[in-house]
Amino acid sequence: MSILEKAKIGSSVQVNLELSKDRLTKETIDAINFCSFGKISDFRITDGKGIGVVLKLSNGKEQWFFEDEIDLLDKNGNVIKKNNDNKENSNFIFDFLSELNYENKNKVSQLLNPINFFIWLVVSFKDIL
Repeated sequence: MSILEKAKIGSSVQVNLELSKDRLTKETIDAINFCSFGKISDFRITDGKGIGVVLKLSNGKEQWFFEDEIDLLDKNGNVIKKNNDNKENSNFIFDFLSELNYENKNKVSQLLNPINFFIWLVVSFKDIL
């Protein structure tokens, strides 16, 4: 389940500084050390695959974070546990494709084998999906 399904603009989150401090400015780190809570002000695509969030921090500045660098909070301010068991939402085809690997072939008979070509084609296209 992605963060878009769990959180909305205005939701409260807590920043995990250990996962993000290597890319943050000293001013931002000081603001997070003072108060690690923030409010989501926007969502951004991070690298074509993930969703990041733009947070308004305690010092009034905005900073973006990757989805795994923050913890969502419930209405009482408690951290919502991340559910890493996505079996109920998993898609069999995408699970199969993610485990599929292609090894380079050296022999002509391996190169001409249509099954090897098909595996190469599927592995090549899985990054596009």
